[in-house]
Amino acid sequence: MSRIGNKPIIVPDGVEVKVDGQKITVKGPKGTLEREVHNNMKVSVDGNTIKIERPDDEAYNKSLHGLTRTLISNMVEGVVKEYTKVLEINGVGYRAVKQGKKLVLTLGYSHTIEMEEPAGITYEVPNPNQIIVKGIDKELVGECAAVIRTKRPPEVYRGKGIKYDTEHIRRKEGKTGKK
Repeated sequence: MSRIGNKPIIVPDGVEVKVDGQKITVKGPKGTLEREVHNNMKVSVDGNTIKIERPDDEAYNKSLHGLTRTLISNMVEGVVKEYTKVLEINGVGYRAVKQGKKLVLTLGYSHTIEMEEPAGITYEVPNPNQIIVKGIDKELVGECAAVIRTKRPPEVYRGKGIKYDTEHIRRKEGKTGKK
């Protein structure tokens, strides 16, 4: 029995949910999100609650049940309040600058790295050592933050690079020079 899949999703005021076969559309004050759910899952809207049902207790359908419920819940939550990921830049001379819709990163390479904002995502740079990725789609926010992090992942000896604000870098001790 899926505990997560069986929990109903409460739709807050100001959010409109439309189910058209397997396509779900969620409209809210921050924007609109659409998603196709798997053919095995049945989604129904009853007033201000959404219920997800599965056809049987097969292992594959059980796993889809909880996943589908979580994805729809994230959509409802995203159109009410935006998701954010905060990245920190550590290192001498490492910095970020926002120029229009571009994020320009100086990360110790011989060139700067320019990244365009994808649709539905905004980058904010409150100071040169911090980047905030915002958007209503949780999956897209996480993916964009991960792509930025891959430009210079944190290294374990000096801690230089781009890391999440909640991430802790386990530091290694350097060579001691003993023979």
